Amino acid sequence: MVKNMFHTSLSNGMSYTWLDHLSNEIGGRLSGSDNAQKAVEYTQAELLKLGLDKVWLQPVMVPKWVRGEKETGHFITGGKRHELNLCALGGSVATPEEGVHGLVVEVLGLEELRALGAEKVKGKIVFFNRPMEETLISTFQAYGGCVDQRYAGAMEAGKLGATGVVVRSMNLRLDDFPHTGTMTYGDLPENQRIPSTAISTNDAEKLSKLLKEDSNIELSFRQSCKLYDDVESYNVIGEITGTEFPDEFIVVGGHLDSWDLGDGSHDDGAGVVQSMEVIRLMNLKKQKPKRSLRVVLFMNEENGLRGGNKYAEVANMKNEVHIMALESDSGGFTPRGFSFDCSDEEFEQVKSWEPLFKPYLIHYFEKGGSGADIGPLKSEGMVLAGLRPDSQRYFDHHHASNDTFDAVNKRELELGAATMASLVYLYDKYGTKKKVPLPLKN
Repeated sequence: MVKNMFHTSLSNGMSYTWLDHLSNEIGGRLSGSDNAQKAVEYTQAELLKLGLDKVWLQPVMVPKWVRGEKETGHFITGGKRHELNLCALGGSVATPEEGVHGLVVEVLGLEELRALGAEKVKGKIVFFNRPMEETLISTFQAYGGCVDQRYAGAMEAGKLGATGVVVRSMNLRLDDFPHTGTMTYGDLPENQRIPSTAISTNDAEKLSKLLKEDSNIELSFRQSCKLYDDVESYNVIGEITGTEFPDEFIVVGGHLDSWDLGDGSHDDGAGVVQSMEVIRLMNLKKQKPKRSLRVVLFMNEENGLRGGNKYAEVANMKNEVHIMALESDSGGFTPRGFSFDCSDEEFEQVKSWEPLFKPYLIHYFEKGGSGADIGPLKSEGMVLAGLRPDSQRYFDHHHASNDTFDAVNKRELELGAATMASLVYLYDKYGTKKKVPLPLKN
């Protein structure tokens, strides 16, 4: 069966065709946008074509943030003007019409900012320049080590009276692409909320170098983004009802929304179409699944996690029993294996299946995180898993304008789908070691 999953995905798969449409015909799918709605309608229609037992839309209210006009920025030193490659961070407020201007103070993180205090920060533009740690093999660990400055930088700088924030892009490569991403103001009063923008790694290197020569560099940037009231969107769900244990659910999914700079092919168009391919492959089998399988295309992972929370909320309200959930949200690169959030007993069962994956060079089976959208589903006895592709190039594209269809390799994408389908098949066949308790019937 595992061999058949790989054979079918590689020779007669649909994932690349679906991604082509999602990326090239629809494009970036920011929550609350027209493109996000087009993606909902397209994926719903494609799931209906598969002849599943059920396909439906699950309403969810999502934030609507609009980037506006292309951002501009520059700094001046030694009488020379240096243009910046920059983009507003998701959720940021706009600058005034004339932009923000000020002297630059460079810091390597939130603690260094707090140590400076309001006296050295007030009225200035704070430049967060802690790079991703290049010596770490796990690029997600490197990302986690510095993303706090992007997420909370404007909130902390605003408390100290800064007029704006410029953040080094979360990217291991030196290039000219600015990388967006979500940020927060927490409960900061509106009059203390300052605009936050990301600059490319090349620009961050240049600015840092020149600040060492001239500490009185003035920087300006302008952005016209706006946050609107929440709007209704949807999770897209398809189901094959189990033949023996229809009340036990296995979920596979990715997030349908993306940032707006590229077309979201790696993040997370790849996860969406791989998850669709999993349920297609399972539906092609002559023997239908024993347990109910669901594909869930979550809305609003990028700037709110509303879709993941809504799915878990409804599942809990209905007393549904989920025994396993698998998420793909790490790009469409060559699959290496999975990480699992589960008990030691459940992990022993997973490790016993490892030899089945060895012919396909799938070797990474470790305990760890799973996925943001399936996290809210976590319950005792359940297994959560995340597909782990090779991640060395992922952050070259993550949240940037070069996250595009041409950056995805067809064969790598299909291998990932087959890897996921194989794990889902095994859990459908054997279940979990510990029986997840069924809810009491009224």
